[in-house]
Amino acid sequence: MKIQACALLAICLFWIGSGLAHGEAVDGDDGVVAAASTYDRALAERLGADERGMRAYVLVILKTGPTRVPDGEKRSEMFAGHFANMDRLSKAGKLVLAGPFTEDPDKWRGLFVFAVADVEEARGLVSTDPVIVNGEMVAEYHRWYGSAATMMVPGIHDRLTPPPK
Repeated sequence: MKIQACALLAICLFWIGSGLAHGEAVDGDDGVVAAASTYDRALAERLGADERGMRAYVLVILKTGPTRVPDGEKRSEMFAGHFANMDRLSKAGKLVLAGPFTEDPDKWRGLFVFAVADVEEARGLVSTDPVIVNGEMVAEYHRWYGSAATMMVPGIHDRLTPPPK
């Protein structure tokens, strides 16, 4: 079931990056549907896209760890640090996608997608997160090949998030 969820995420991100999500498909005389060509070489290079418009990432699955931090000030500080860490890594161009899972019987809590060279670099970045340091969560690492358009998620997300009141 989890592999299916990750596959669905990959398909959605590929679909978004392909331009098909924007109604750019055309129907030729032969009945074949193809995407209209809107290739932007400079954008592809900036995002690290290969000849397929894809690139390598590291997918990190965060799972419930061995040590639940009790409710209270320490837990609040831990999660404040978790969000600050994600913000720092996003601004550094390393963390391109993150978010929680809903309640899950397999104890999946959230995911990170890192635009880094390898799993070891991702391990180093995740090791700085307070939820990992405190044992609240543990991380599982997977190489992932997805749309280079995923690199644009942080900038788009910032445009969807209103400023604090």
